[in-house]
Amino acid sequence: MTNNRIIRSKAPLRLGLAGGGTDVAPFSDLYGGAILNATISMYAMATIRPGKDGKIILNTLDRQELLEFDATEQLPIDGRLDLIKGIYNRIVRDFTHKPLSFELSTYVDAPPGSGLGSSSTLVVAILGAFAEWLNIPLGEYDLAHLAFEIERVDLNMSGGKQDQYAATFGGVNFMEFFKEDKVIVNPLRVREKYLDELAHNLILYHTETSRLSSTIIEEQRKNVMAGNERSLDAMHKLKEQSVMMKEAMLKGDIDKIGEILDFGWQYKKKMAEGISNPMLDDIYNAAMKNGALGGKVSGAGGGGFMFFYCPGNTRSRVIEALRQFGGDTKRYEFTGKGLKTWTI
Repeated sequence: MTNNRIIRSKAPLRLGLAGGGTDVAPFSDLYGGAILNATISMYAMATIRPGKDGKIILNTLDRQELLEFDATEQLPIDGRLDLIKGIYNRIVRDFTHKPLSFELSTYVDAPPGSGLGSSSTLVVAILGAFAEWLNIPLGEYDLAHLAFEIERVDLNMSGGKQDQYAATFGGVNFMEFFKEDKVIVNPLRVREKYLDELAHNLILYHTETSRLSSTIIEEQRKNVMAGNERSLDAMHKLKEQSVMMKEAMLKGDIDKIGEILDFGWQYKKKMAEGISNPMLDDIYNAAMKNGALGGKVSGAGGGGFMFFYCPGNTRSRVIEALRQFGGDTKRYEFTGKGLKTWTI
Protein backbone atom coordinates (compact mmCIF):
# COMPACT_ATOMS: atom_id res chain seq x y z
CA MET A 1 0.00 0.00 0.00
CA THR A 2 1.56 3.25 -1.13
CA ASN A 3 0.70 6.72 0.07
CA ASN A 4 -0.03 8.11 -3.40
CA ARG A 5 -3.08 5.90 -4.02
CA ILE A 6 -6.41 7.70 -4.00
CA ILE A 7 -9.71 5.85 -3.53
CA ARG A 8 -12.84 7.74 -4.51
CA SER A 9 -16.57 7.12 -4.47
CA LYS A 10 -19.80 8.94 -5.25
CA ALA A 11 -23.42 8.04 -4.55
CA PRO A 12 -26.51 9.93 -5.80
CA LEU A 13 -29.09 11.70 -3.67
CA ARG A 14 -32.75 10.86 -4.30
CA LEU A 15 -36.23 12.27 -4.68
CA GLY A 16 -38.82 10.27 -2.75
CA LEU A 17 -41.74 10.52 -5.19
CA ALA A 18 -44.30 8.35 -3.39
CA GLY A 19 -44.87 6.23 -0.29
CA GLY A 20 -42.45 8.14 1.95
CA GLY A 21 -42.62 7.06 5.60
CA THR A 22 -43.95 3.57 4.93
CA ASP A 23 -40.35 2.28 5.05
CA VAL A 24 -40.12 3.14 8.77
CA ALA A 25 -40.60 0.43 11.40
CA PRO A 26 -42.94 -0.55 12.98
CA PHE A 27 -45.28 0.24 10.03
CA SER A 28 -43.11 -1.68 7.53
CA ASP A 29 -42.88 -4.63 9.95
CA LEU A 30 -46.62 -4.79 10.58
CA TYR A 31 -48.11 -3.93 7.18
CA GLY A 32 -45.27 -3.84 4.66
CA GLY A 33 -44.10 -0.58 3.12
CA ALA A 34 -43.79 0.56 -0.50
CA ILE A 35 -41.88 3.54 -1.89
CA LEU A 36 -41.08 4.89 -5.31
CA ASN A 37 -37.93 6.99 -5.55
CA ALA A 38 -35.50 8.20 -8.20
CA THR A 39 -31.88 9.29 -7.92
CA ILE A 40 -30.73 12.70 -9.19
CA SER A 41 -27.49 14.34 -10.29
CA MET A 42 -26.56 15.58 -6.81
CA TYR A 43 -24.06 13.46 -4.92
CA ALA A 44 -22.29 12.49 -1.72
CA MET A 45 -18.58 11.97 -2.37
CA ALA A 46 -15.77 10.38 -0.40
CA THR A 47 -12.00 10.19 -0.90
CA ILE A 48 -9.62 7.96 1.07
CA ARG A 49 -5.86 8.48 1.03
CA PRO A 50 -4.19 5.53 2.79
CA GLY A 51 -1.53 6.57 5.31
CA LYS A 52 1.44 5.04 7.07
CA ASP A 53 1.84 7.53 9.90
CA GLY A 54 -0.56 5.87 12.36
CA LYS A 55 -3.08 8.73 12.07
CA ILE A 56 -6.77 8.96 11.15
CA ILE A 57 -7.88 12.29 9.66
CA LEU A 58 -11.57 12.99 9.02
CA ASN A 59 -12.25 16.05 6.88
CA THR A 60 -15.78 17.14 5.89
CA LEU A 61 -15.09 19.69 3.16
CA ASP A 62 -18.68 20.99 2.95
CA ARG A 63 -19.10 21.39 6.72
CA GLN A 64 -15.48 22.41 7.30
CA GLU A 65 -14.95 20.08 10.25
CA LEU A 66 -11.58 18.41 10.68
CA LEU A 67 -10.78 15.75 13.30
CA GLU A 68 -7.51 13.89 13.85
CA PHE A 69 -6.90 10.74 15.91
CA ASP A 70 -4.18 8.21 16.52
CA ALA A 71 -5.09 5.04 14.64
CA THR A 72 -7.22 2.96 16.98
CA GLU A 73 -9.76 0.16 16.65
CA GLN A 74 -12.71 2.28 17.87
CA LEU A 75 -13.27 6.04 17.50
CA PRO A 76 -15.30 7.80 20.22
CA ILE A 77 -19.02 8.38 19.48
CA ASP A 78 -19.31 11.81 21.10
CA GLY A 79 -21.46 13.99 18.85
CA ARG A 80 -18.70 15.05 16.42
CA LEU A 81 -18.82 13.37 12.99
CA ASP A 82 -20.40 10.30 14.61
CA LEU A 83 -21.75 9.06 11.28
CA ILE A 84 -18.24 8.75 9.86
CA LYS A 85 -16.79 7.30 13.08
CA GLY A 86 -19.59 4.73 13.22
CA ILE A 87 -18.68 3.51 9.72
CA TYR A 88 -15.00 3.18 10.62
CA ASN A 89 -15.80 1.35 13.85
CA ARG A 90 -17.97 -1.16 11.98
CA ILE A 91 -15.35 -1.70 9.23
CA VAL A 92 -12.72 -2.55 11.85
CA ARG A 93 -15.12 -4.72 13.87
CA ASP A 94 -16.45 -6.75 10.95
CA PHE A 95 -13.64 -6.80 8.41
CA THR A 96 -10.09 -5.67 9.30
CA HIS A 97 -9.96 -6.47 13.06
CA LYS A 98 -7.10 -3.97 13.34
CA PRO A 99 -6.71 -0.17 13.19
CA LEU A 100 -6.35 1.63 9.84
CA SER A 101 -4.38 4.76 9.01
CA PHE A 102 -5.86 7.12 6.40
CA GLU A 103 -7.27 10.52 5.55
CA LEU A 104 -10.96 10.55 4.62
CA SER A 105 -12.44 13.63 2.91
CA THR A 106 -16.16 13.96 2.19
CA TYR A 107 -18.45 16.38 0.38
CA VAL A 108 -22.24 16.37 -0.07
CA ASP A 109 -24.11 18.48 -2.64
CA ALA A 110 -26.98 19.11 -0.18
CA PRO A 111 -26.82 20.07 3.50
CA PRO A 112 -27.92 17.71 6.31
CA GLY A 113 -31.67 17.96 6.94
CA SER A 114 -32.35 18.72 3.28
CA GLY A 115 -34.77 15.83 2.74
CA LEU A 116 -32.81 14.30 -0.15
CA GLY A 117 -31.35 11.47 1.94
CA SER A 118 -27.96 13.16 2.27
CA SER A 119 -26.85 11.46 5.53
CA SER A 120 -27.59 7.91 4.39
CA THR A 121 -26.16 8.61 0.94
CA LEU A 122 -22.93 9.77 2.58
CA VAL A 123 -22.78 6.53 4.59
CA VAL A 124 -23.13 4.55 1.34
CA ALA A 125 -20.39 6.61 -0.36
CA ILE A 126 -17.96 6.15 2.55
CA LEU A 127 -18.72 2.43 2.85
CA GLY A 128 -18.16 2.11 -0.89
CA ALA A 129 -14.76 3.80 -0.61
CA PHE A 130 -13.70 1.47 2.23
CA ALA A 131 -14.91 -1.57 0.28
CA GLU A 132 -12.92 -0.41 -2.78
CA TRP A 133 -9.77 0.22 -0.71
CA LEU A 134 -9.88 -2.99 1.33
CA ASN A 135 -11.34 -5.26 -1.37
CA ILE A 136 -14.38 -6.10 0.77
CA PRO A 137 -16.78 -8.17 -1.37
CA LEU A 138 -20.09 -6.41 -0.68
CA GLY A 139 -22.99 -6.82 -3.11
CA GLU A 140 -25.55 -4.03 -3.51
CA TYR A 141 -28.01 -5.47 -1.00
CA ASP A 142 -25.18 -6.21 1.48
CA LEU A 143 -23.79 -2.69 1.29
CA ALA A 144 -27.18 -0.96 1.58
CA HIS A 145 -28.16 -3.15 4.53
CA LEU A 146 -24.84 -2.52 6.27
CA ALA A 147 -25.31 1.25 5.81
CA PHE A 148 -28.80 0.91 7.31
CA GLU A 149 -27.47 -1.08 10.31
CA ILE A 150 -24.70 1.42 11.04
CA GLU A 151 -27.19 4.31 11.18
CA ARG A 152 -30.19 2.68 12.78
CA VAL A 153 -28.62 0.01 15.04
CA ASP A 154 -25.02 1.02 15.81
CA LEU A 155 -25.71 4.76 16.10
CA ASN A 156 -29.40 4.48 17.04
CA MET A 157 -30.48 7.19 14.57
CA SER A 158 -34.19 7.28 13.74
CA GLY A 159 -35.15 6.90 10.10
CA GLY A 160 -36.34 4.66 7.32
CA LYS A 161 -34.63 2.28 4.91
CA GLN A 162 -35.14 3.76 1.45
CA ASP A 163 -32.16 6.14 1.27
CA GLN A 164 -29.41 3.55 1.65
CA TYR A 165 -30.92 1.39 -1.12
CA ALA A 166 -31.60 4.32 -3.47
CA ALA A 167 -28.00 5.55 -3.17
CA THR A 168 -26.56 2.07 -3.71
CA PHE A 169 -28.75 0.93 -6.62
CA GLY A 170 -29.48 4.26 -8.37
CA GLY A 171 -32.17 4.88 -10.98
CA VAL A 172 -35.94 4.73 -10.57
CA ASN A 173 -36.94 2.04 -8.10
CA PHE A 174 -40.13 0.67 -6.62
CA MET A 175 -39.04 -0.62 -3.21
CA GLU A 176 -40.90 -2.97 -0.87
CA PHE A 177 -40.17 -3.20 2.85
CA PHE A 178 -41.03 -6.12 5.12
CA LYS A 179 -40.40 -7.28 8.68
CA GLU A 180 -36.91 -8.31 9.82
CA ASP A 181 -35.43 -5.56 7.64
CA LYS A 182 -36.17 -7.40 4.39
CA VAL A 183 -36.09 -5.07 1.39
CA ILE A 184 -36.79 -5.83 -2.27
CA VAL A 185 -35.65 -3.30 -4.88
CA ASN A 186 -37.58 -3.42 -8.17
CA PRO A 187 -35.79 -1.28 -10.80
CA LEU A 188 -38.29 0.34 -13.17
CA ARG A 189 -37.61 0.60 -16.91
CA VAL A 190 -39.04 4.08 -17.38
CA ARG A 191 -38.58 5.40 -20.93
CA GLU A 192 -35.94 8.10 -21.15
CA LYS A 193 -38.31 10.66 -22.70
CA TYR A 194 -40.71 10.25 -19.76
CA LEU A 195 -37.88 10.93 -17.29
CA ASP A 196 -36.69 13.94 -19.33
CA GLU A 197 -40.22 15.34 -19.32
CA LEU A 198 -40.58 14.71 -15.59
CA ALA A 199 -37.26 16.44 -14.85
CA HIS A 200 -38.36 19.39 -17.01
CA ASN A 201 -41.70 19.73 -15.21
CA LEU A 202 -40.56 18.95 -11.66
CA ILE A 203 -39.11 22.00 -9.89
CA LEU A 204 -36.71 21.25 -7.02
CA TYR A 205 -36.89 24.12 -4.54
CA HIS A 206 -34.70 24.56 -1.47
CA THR A 207 -36.54 26.39 1.31
CA GLU A 208 -33.16 27.44 2.83
CA THR A 209 -34.27 25.76 6.06
CA SER A 210 -33.34 22.37 7.46
CA ARG A 211 -35.04 20.10 9.96
CA LEU A 212 -34.18 17.25 12.27
CA SER A 213 -35.97 14.38 10.55
CA SER A 214 -35.48 12.09 13.57
CA THR A 215 -38.02 14.02 15.69
CA ILE A 216 -40.73 13.75 13.01
CA ILE A 217 -39.93 10.07 12.39
CA GLU A 218 -40.01 9.33 16.13
CA GLU A 219 -43.52 10.77 16.40
CA GLN A 220 -44.58 8.82 13.32
CA ARG A 221 -43.36 5.60 14.98
CA LYS A 222 -45.21 6.42 18.21
CA ASN A 223 -48.41 7.02 16.23
CA VAL A 224 -48.16 3.56 14.67
CA MET A 225 -47.41 1.87 18.01
CA ALA A 226 -50.33 3.68 19.63
CA GLY A 227 -52.64 2.60 16.80
CA ASN A 228 -53.40 6.25 15.88
CA GLU A 229 -56.10 5.78 13.24
CA ARG A 230 -55.53 9.07 11.41
CA SER A 231 -51.80 8.40 11.07
CA LEU A 232 -52.20 4.73 10.10
CA ASP A 233 -54.85 5.51 7.48
CA ALA A 234 -52.53 8.16 5.99
CA MET A 235 -49.69 5.63 5.75
CA HIS A 236 -51.89 3.07 3.99
CA LYS A 237 -52.92 5.78 1.51
CA LEU A 238 -49.24 6.63 0.88
CA LYS A 239 -48.55 2.98 0.19
CA GLU A 240 -51.35 3.09 -2.41
CA GLN A 241 -49.79 6.28 -3.79
CA SER A 242 -46.53 4.46 -4.57
CA VAL A 243 -48.40 1.92 -6.74
CA MET A 244 -50.28 4.75 -8.51
CA MET A 245 -46.96 6.54 -9.14
CA LYS A 246 -45.34 3.37 -10.52
CA GLU A 247 -48.15 2.92 -13.03
CA ALA A 248 -48.11 6.57 -14.14
CA MET A 249 -44.35 6.55 -14.71
CA LEU A 250 -44.24 3.27 -16.60
CA LYS A 251 -47.16 4.28 -18.83
CA GLY A 252 -45.82 7.80 -19.38
CA ASP A 253 -48.91 9.43 -17.87
CA ILE A 254 -46.66 12.29 -16.78
CA ASP A 255 -49.25 14.99 -15.96
CA LYS A 256 -51.04 12.54 -13.67
CA ILE A 257 -47.88 12.55 -11.52
CA GLY A 258 -48.76 16.06 -10.31
CA GLU A 259 -52.17 14.90 -9.08
CA ILE A 260 -50.62 11.82 -7.42
CA LEU A 261 -48.08 14.05 -5.62
CA ASP A 262 -50.88 16.26 -4.30
CA PHE A 263 -52.87 13.21 -3.18
CA GLY A 264 -49.83 11.99 -1.25
CA TRP A 265 -49.03 15.37 0.31
CA GLN A 266 -52.54 15.74 1.72
CA TYR A 267 -52.16 12.39 3.50
CA LYS A 268 -48.47 12.77 4.43
CA LYS A 269 -49.32 15.81 6.58
CA LYS A 270 -51.59 13.57 8.69
CA MET A 271 -48.82 11.12 9.62
CA ALA A 272 -47.22 13.29 12.32
CA GLU A 273 -47.07 16.84 13.67
CA GLY A 274 -44.37 19.04 12.16
CA ILE A 275 -44.40 17.53 8.65
CA SER A 276 -45.78 20.83 7.43
CA ASN A 277 -45.89 24.31 8.99
CA PRO A 278 -47.36 27.70 8.00
CA MET A 279 -44.32 28.66 5.91
CA LEU A 280 -44.35 25.38 3.95
CA ASP A 281 -48.13 25.65 3.49
CA ASP A 282 -47.70 29.19 2.07
CA ILE A 283 -45.02 27.99 -0.36
CA TYR A 284 -47.17 25.04 -1.45
CA ASN A 285 -50.28 27.21 -1.94
CA ALA A 286 -48.32 29.80 -3.96
CA ALA A 287 -47.01 27.07 -6.28
CA MET A 288 -50.51 25.61 -6.74
CA LYS A 289 -52.06 29.05 -7.44
CA ASN A 290 -49.52 29.62 -10.20
CA GLY A 291 -50.07 26.39 -12.09
CA ALA A 292 -48.46 23.51 -10.19
CA LEU A 293 -50.61 20.36 -10.10
CA GLY A 294 -49.05 19.01 -6.91
CA GLY A 295 -45.89 18.67 -4.89
CA LYS A 296 -44.49 17.75 -1.50
CA VAL A 297 -41.76 18.34 1.03
CA SER A 298 -38.92 15.93 0.30
CA GLY A 299 -37.98 13.46 3.01
CA ALA A 300 -39.56 13.38 6.46
CA GLY A 301 -40.92 16.94 6.20
CA GLY A 302 -40.55 20.10 8.25
CA GLY A 303 -38.16 21.90 5.88
CA GLY A 304 -35.35 21.28 3.43
CA PHE A 305 -36.27 20.71 -0.22
CA MET A 306 -39.74 20.78 -1.74
CA PHE A 307 -40.64 19.82 -5.28
CA PHE A 308 -43.57 20.76 -7.50
CA TYR A 309 -44.97 19.33 -10.72
CA CYS A 310 -45.55 22.15 -13.22
CA PRO A 311 -47.24 21.10 -16.49
CA GLY A 312 -46.99 22.83 -19.86
CA ASN A 313 -45.27 26.20 -19.59
CA THR A 314 -46.11 26.89 -15.94
CA ARG A 315 -42.57 26.15 -14.70
CA SER A 316 -41.22 29.72 -14.98
CA ARG A 317 -44.39 31.21 -13.47
CA VAL A 318 -44.13 28.94 -10.43
CA ILE A 319 -40.40 29.70 -9.99
CA GLU A 320 -41.21 33.42 -10.12
CA ALA A 321 -43.98 33.01 -7.52
CA LEU A 322 -41.59 31.21 -5.14
CA ARG A 323 -39.02 34.04 -5.21
CA GLN A 324 -40.90 35.90 -2.48
CA PHE A 325 -40.03 33.14 0.00
CA GLY A 326 -36.29 33.60 -0.46
CA GLY A 327 -35.46 29.99 -1.36
CA ASP A 328 -33.50 28.67 -4.27
CA THR A 329 -34.40 26.50 -7.30
CA LYS A 330 -31.86 23.77 -8.07
CA ARG A 331 -31.12 22.28 -11.49
CA TYR A 332 -30.81 18.50 -11.69
CA GLU A 333 -31.30 15.49 -13.96
CA PHE A 334 -32.45 11.99 -13.10
CA THR A 335 -29.55 9.57 -13.02
CA GLY A 336 -29.56 5.84 -13.70
CA LYS A 337 -26.41 4.88 -11.81
CA GLY A 338 -26.00 4.27 -8.09
CA LEU A 339 -22.80 4.04 -6.05
CA LYS A 340 -19.56 4.26 -8.07
CA THR A 341 -16.07 3.64 -6.71
CA TRP A 342 -12.63 3.84 -8.31
CA THR A 343 -8.92 3.92 -7.45
CA ILE A 344 -6.30 6.26 -8.92
